[in-house]
Amino acid sequence: MKNISLDELNRFLGEASLKTYAGTGVETKATIKGFKELEYRDGDWYYRDNYTGFFKSWGQEVVWYKDQPVWMSLYGGGLEKEFYGDEAFAIKIFNFLKKALSSGEKSKNFQPRGPKNLSDGDWVYHCQWTGDLSDFKGHEEILYKGRVVFTHDFIGGVVIPRKV
Repeated sequence: MKNISLDELNRFLGEASLKTYAGTGVETKATIKGFKELEYRDGDWYYRDNYTGFFKSWGQEVVWYKDQPVWMSLYGGGLEKEFYGDEAFAIKIFNFLKKALSSGEKSKNFQPRGPKNLSDGDWVYHCQWTGDLSDFKGHEEILYKGRVVFTHDFIGGVVIPRKV
């Protein structure tokens, strides 16, 4: 991490987010059976998001710089149980989640998922976290007509390898 600026890492993360799940990123060939994976490259930077599940899901984002992992985030959660099986509603939730994840000034200010708050008609997104890009944890939720319909918890931060 000593050769990487946190500002540059944050800029890259914001860009990668907009080019993958939050945007119209194309899935790559999965390296783990049963997972979906998205990736983005920019020079020496490489980002990969892999996740599994639908109504309830778990995933991880990893950033490499010059082929060395330097940052990662783990996330998981999903729809409230009463909505398991309702694929049409789930897709509406995920579309709003993508809108939230692509909102804000991600490339300028650290934002581990979406902005702190976003509203659009009957939909509301809230995200709370503690810490910064180097070490954080938090919770996001989506409400529809005032009722929580989706939640995710997340943790992450920089990777500091052992000296060899």
